[in-house]
Amino acid sequence: MPPPPTPDLALRRIDGAAQHMATARRELDAGHADAARREFDAALTTLLTTDADAPRDARIDEAVARLVDQISTIEARTFAEGDGFTAQRSEPASIDELLAMSATMVPATPNADLEAVVAADLARGVHDLPIPVNARVLSFVELFQTRLHDFLQAGLDRSAVHVPMIQQRFRTAGLPLDLAYVPLVESAFKTTAFSTAKARGLWQFMTATGRENGLYVDWFIDERADPEKSTAAAARYLASLVKAFDGDWHLALASYNVGPGRIDRVMRRSRRDDYWALTEKPGLLPRETRDYVPMLLAAMLIARDPARYGFVPPAPAVVSYDTVSLTRPVDLRRIAEWTETPVAVLQALNPELRRWTTPVRATTYAIKVPAGTAEAVRTRLETTPVEELATLRYYAVRRGDTLATVARRLRVSRADLAAANDLRPTARVTPGQPLLIPLEAPTARLARDEVPPSHQSAADPARRTGTSARRTAARRPAPVTYRVKAGDTLTSIARAHATTVANLRAWNKLGTRPIRPGDRLTIRSNAN
Repeated sequence: MPPPPTPDLALRRIDGAAQHMATARRELDAGHADAARREFDAALTTLLTTDADAPRDARIDEAVARLVDQISTIEARTFAEGDGFTAQRSEPASIDELLAMSATMVPATPNADLEAVVAADLARGVHDLPIPVNARVLSFVELFQTRLHDFLQAGLDRSAVHVPMIQQRFRTAGLPLDLAYVPLVESAFKTTAFSTAKARGLWQFMTATGRENGLYVDWFIDERADPEKSTAAAARYLASLVKAFDGDWHLALASYNVGPGRIDRVMRRSRRDDYWALTEKPGLLPRETRDYVPMLLAAMLIARDPARYGFVPPAPAVVSYDTVSLTRPVDLRRIAEWTETPVAVLQALNPELRRWTTPVRATTYAIKVPAGTAEAVRTRLETTPVEELATLRYYAVRRGDTLATVARRLRVSRADLAAANDLRPTARVTPGQPLLIPLEAPTARLARDEVPPSHQSAADPARRTGTSARRTAARRPAPVTYRVKAGDTLTSIARAHATTVANLRAWNKLGTRPIRPGDRLTIRSNAN
C-alpha cells in the first residue's frame, strides 16, 4: 500500500492567508476597520510563520509580495476615510418617478368593475379622509394594481415598521389616520429618500419647511430623515395646512405638494375653492399637482385593505433598540465593532446622521444601538482612549488665509469646510482660528498639529493628552526608530504610526521575515 501523499504545507498556508483576506473584506464591508486590520495581520502571519529549518519556498515569497500589495492598496483606499465624514448615501425619492410616470402610464378609462370594488370599500367606513369615486382616483388604483404593483408592494412592506408609530402620533394630534400613508407615494417609506428638489426623508420635507416645523438640519445631522422627528413635524405641518384651507383635505394635500401660497393664488385668480374644480381647467395647476392628490387617495385605499386590491398585507414589524448618550463625537465604525454589527445597521437606526461620525459640536447626542448592546457600548466608551473615539483633524488658520484658500490647500470642498465648521461659505476666518477638516487630505496629518495648544483644548479636549502616537509620527519629518515589543504586530505598529504594513516592510527590507520582540524598525513620515 503506497504511503499517503505528503501535504503541501506552502499551499495550506497560502489557502489560510486567503481565508483571512476574505474575512477582512467582509469586515470592511461591515465598517469594522480594526477587525479588518487584525485579519490582514493574521493573513501575513499565516504566510510568514514557519519552522526555522524549513526550506525556502518561492511560492510563499510570491504570495507575501502579492499580499502586501493587496493590503497596501486596500488600506490606502479604505482607511483614508479615517475621519468618518463620508456622507451617508441617499436613494431617489419615489415621488419624482411616480409623477413623471403619471403623464403616460395612467389608464384613460379605468376598469369598469373597479368602481364597484372601491365603492364597497368606502361603504365600510374605514377611511377617515374623503375619497371620491371618480375616474382619476380609479385610474391610479388600477395603475398601482398593474404596472406599479411591485413598487407599491415593496412600499407596503416597508411601511409596517413606521405606520403604527405614525398613526399613534396622528391619533394624538386629531389627524386622519389615512394620512399615515402619504409617505407611500412621497418616499416609498425610505428614510434615505432624496428628491430632485432636495426634499428628504419619509415625508420629503424641504430644508426650510422642515426647519419651520421644528426639524434641525446641519452638516452632521438632518432630522428630516428621522422617522419619529419628521412625523412630529409632518403632524404640525398637515394640521396647519388643513386649517389654512378651512378643513378641505384635498386642497391641503395639494398644497403639501406645490406649496400653500401657490394654491391660494390659484384659488383667488380662478375664483374656485374646490380642488377638483381647479384640476378641470388646464393651466391653473401643474400636471404633477393635478395627479398628486388622486394618486395619494388611491394609495390610501389600497394601503388600508391591501388584500382587497390584490396585495399581500405587510407582516407586523417592530424595531427594538437601546439608546446611549454620547458626550463626545464617536466614529460609527467604533460602535459597529463594539456592538458586532455592520455600520449599515447603525445608519438604519440613526438615519438622521449624515456622516459616519456623530455630531462634533453637540454637548450630548443620543445614539440608537441594537437592543441588548447599550451596556457594551457604555463600557467601551469608558475604557477607550478619547483620541481613538473619532479621529478629528484641525487646521490653524494662518495670516492671509480664507476659506477658499484653505479648502484648496487641503483639497476639500469650500462648502463642506464651511458647513463642517458651522460657517457661511463667504465667512471670514482669523489667524489662529481652528477649522475642523471634513475630509482626509495629504496635508491633514501635519495641519492638525499646527493648532496652538490653547485652541486644541477648545476644539477637542482629547488633544490635551499629547499621547497619540499617530500625532507624534505625523509631526516628525525625519525617520524614527521603533523597538518591537511583545504582542506587537506589523498591523498594530502601522496603525499607531499612521502608515501601512506595506510601508513598514519596504522601509525595513523585511521581505517575508516576521518581526520579533527587540527588533528595531525604521518608520518614516508618510508625507515624505
